Amino acid sequence: MKKSLLWVLTLCLVFGLGACKSKQSAYKAAFEKAKEKEVAVVEEEEEETPATTTKAARPVTNATFQKESLQAVEGELKTFSVVIGSFAQKPNATKLKADYEAKGYTCAIAINTERQMYRVIVGTFNNKNDAADLRDSVKAKYENLSDAWLLEKK
Repeated sequence: MKKSLLWVLTLCLVFGLGACKSKQSAYKAAFEKAKEKEVAVVEEEEEETPATTTKAARPVTNATFQKESLQAVEGELKTFSVVIGSFAQKPNATKLKADYEAKGYTCAIAINTERQMYRVIVGTFNNKNDAADLRDSVKAKYENLSDAWLLEKK
């Protein structure tokens, strides 16, 4: 009885260790395959790049824009805007707008009629990159605007 129990335990141990080894080799094979694809993609990108590029194009920003249906209350609105404040009451929005116009920004106020919120906009653009750049510079320059965000007009 003890011998058969010993044989069963030995077989279980052999199969158990053998199963672990195959998983490790499967992971290694998958890793090697992914590395080959990565190297192939890099080589393709190098081949597609023209040798006589004179001006580097600015990459399109991957910044997140919140889409809202807006109506301009004060100022002009383009497709992409930088919002520095949102208020339920228009006088609060007007005060913030005046503060940043005094600092040299061209500001606007828009209303989101669905939410009944006035948005104070510090810059409005037709280009995503320009809006993202302004948002980043405003956040860096003014600590109280660390929550400035990007808005895309529907």
